[in-house]
Amino acid sequence: MEIGKHWETIRSIFSEAFSSCMHYAFATVNDKGEPHVTPIGGLVLLDDCTGFYFEEYPVHLPANIEKNNRVCVLAVNAKLQFWGKALAGGKFDTPPAVRLYGTVGKRRQATHQEINSFLDRLKMVKETKGYKMLWENMKTVRDIRFDSFEPVLTGEMTSGLWRT
Repeated sequence: MEIGKHWETIRSIFSEAFSSCMHYAFATVNDKGEPHVTPIGGLVLLDDCTGFYFEEYPVHLPANIEKNNRVCVLAVNAKLQFWGKALAGGKFDTPPAVRLYGTVGKRRQATHQEINSFLDRLKMVKETKGYKMLWENMKTVRDIRFDSFEPVLTGEMTSGLWRT
């Protein structure tokens, strides 16, 4: 399946995933060849199969990216109402999850527009102590160019949701 033809659906799944659990799972490979998964909340997908993420706190992710800049990002819509409806009816109305595969660029300073586009998603928690501790000083990002994707399939529950 061509990623560009499904990009709006993919972005929608990522949006639902963020609103339900505020992070995505970033998978990389460490220097021993072992998989490593890092929760990242600061990913923003753009219109052209690209995106960027803020890299302030991860410890192992930057080192893994320097050795192998390929990444797999998993987004899952974890809303209980979404899953409850699907389980009760025996079918998902929209895809519950998707994996994106891409290449990560070098670390760089974030632009004001990039910072604002991420922080706009966090308006509802802006007055909290945790907001100030986690997100108020985001400064560095990495660009990602996504080149393929893989739907998360659950048999009959997701049949017919992804068309070629």
